[in-house]
Amino acid sequence: MRLRRFLIPMNLKNKILFSTLGVVLLVSVCIALVARYILISSLTRELEFRGLGIAQSVADRSAPFILTQDEPSLVNLAFEAVLVGERKDLVSYVFILDTDQNVLASTFIVPFPEKLRGANPLMPDEKQSIRTLDDVLGESVYDVAVPVKEGIYNVGSVHVGLSQRHIGAIVSKLRNIFVGFLAGIVIFIFFLSQSLARNITKPIRALMRVAEEIRRDNLEVTMDFGGRADNEVVELADSFSNMVRHIKDYRAELKRSQLKYRSLFHSGPDPIFVLDMDTHEVLDANPMATEVFGYARRDLVNKYFSSLAPEVESLLPQAFPQRDMDAQSRCASFPKSLAYRSNGEPFYVNLHVCSTIYEEQPALIVSATDITDMIEKDAQLIQASKMKSLGEMSAGIAHEVNQPLNAIKVGSEYLELLASKGETIPPETFGKVTRQISQQVDRASEIIQAMRQFGRKAELLKERMNLASPVRNVLRILRQQLQLDSIQLEVHLPDNLPPILGQENRLQQVVFNLVTNARDAVCSEEAPNRPEGRRIQVELYQNNGRVCLRVADNGVGIPASRLDKIFEPFYTTKDTGKGMGLGLAITYGIVKDCNGEITVESEPGNGTSFTLSFPALEVSA
Repeated sequence: MRLRRFLIPMNLKNKILFSTLGVVLLVSVCIALVARYILISSLTRELEFRGLGIAQSVADRSAPFILTQDEPSLVNLAFEAVLVGERKDLVSYVFILDTDQNVLASTFIVPFPEKLRGANPLMPDEKQSIRTLDDVLGESVYDVAVPVKEGIYNVGSVHVGLSQRHIGAIVSKLRNIFVGFLAGIVIFIFFLSQSLARNITKPIRALMRVAEEIRRDNLEVTMDFGGRADNEVVELADSFSNMVRHIKDYRAELKRSQLKYRSLFHSGPDPIFVLDMDTHEVLDANPMATEVFGYARRDLVNKYFSSLAPEVESLLPQAFPQRDMDAQSRCASFPKSLAYRSNGEPFYVNLHVCSTIYEEQPALIVSATDITDMIEKDAQLIQASKMKSLGEMSAGIAHEVNQPLNAIKVGSEYLELLASKGETIPPETFGKVTRQISQQVDRASEIIQAMRQFGRKAELLKERMNLASPVRNVLRILRQQLQLDSIQLEVHLPDNLPPILGQENRLQQVVFNLVTNARDAVCSEEAPNRPEGRRIQVELYQNNGRVCLRVADNGVGIPASRLDKIFEPFYTTKDTGKGMGLGLAITYGIVKDCNGEITVESEPGNGTSFTLSFPALEVSA
């Protein structure tokens, strides 16, 4: 751990240098310890062999002198063994003992040390004995003892003392030579490691300089290694070159993309906004946004989108959760949304919203298309369709209005007849006649009011409404017409259904189109004759949180091959001259504008059923 803390702050060159030196030193120390052990052991053993050789040589020559007690010859023999060659430095003493341990001869020029007499005794069967003795005349020695034999008999012993000081000096000398050799190797390895570290780190430092230049946004930097680089470094340099090239290509592509984005953003024909993902604050807007919404750009930027399109503002958090960084490709559409210009004038737009990243932050990009003119034209088309429908129903409406008028005429003529005869009208009769007249006036007024509501121009704003209301108003107009055509009308309109968000006048057109289509289906020449007669069912019900309207008939039905085309404009299954093919197309558009769904089930010969469903609103407390 300490070594790691020591190496971490270093640069690569020093790490290589010190790591190499550390390994070399560790190996050198291990070699030195092993060599020292081997050297000392081998040298000591060799000197012991020399001591044994000297002792054995003296023992072989001293046997006759011991037997004859020729002490001068023994002394001469002992000194001769000591003074030959370099033995005077190695041999500290030589002495000869008889079998009674009496000193016959020695090389001591001082009184014989008595402690040596029995310090290294020989056993009868021993051929030699080596023992370390301390403090022999101030030094330690190896005492080598061998027996002196005459035939098979021991006649004495020879002791040779080897100086440990001399042995230590030899070991020290060899150790110094070895340490010097290791020091030379370490110094050589040091310079070799330094050169190696420099050569290794030089191209790496060059790469570091290149990386620093790249960090400083200098992509034109060149990589020069002075003609010397290892294959791995060259490969790394190639990787750097490829990286720089890819960065250049990416930047060029990014620049082209930014120019393309800016071109599309500024020259787009529709208003475009960039909103903050969390606050929905306008971060940027194109020139068309300022023109359509009537704000200067400085006023539009930092403005909250809720002041531009309050209806959509409440729906954005559901479509785009805050800080949803993974919603890179999420988009949502908000058709026919109400927006406001700077002067408060409302207009309608189709909004397309996508999540994106703007200045490294999640954002929303909003594209708005002004559809006010299109909606006005749709309203005119719907209005024209209503007028056409009223014209087609003129006979039935005239008959419907004519009935209360006839009743009023009969009642008024009866009162006039009695008045002309001067007869007194009984109060009961007068009250009954006037009530009948009043009821017929109310009935005619209801018919006219229903026609006025149906015929007036549709409002563009949605409101809370009961789906039963447009159904009742339309059936009030069509009921008499259906009776004239001998059609049984079965109506089920509960009063406890929750409200929906829609446009009542437009939904009247939807109900009218579906009921008249059902009338045409049951009155068609191709419709089967059924015992129960012609029948149309209109019912309201609630299903899975939605309010549903079902209009079914037992008429001719629609072939399966035509079901996927009936909502297309100008497509009709009626005979030529009996329809323009716009009724169901208009119906489909109105239902979608009210966030509803429309489905159809039909089988040729068994009638058709249209089902409309709208999201139910919570009932106010």
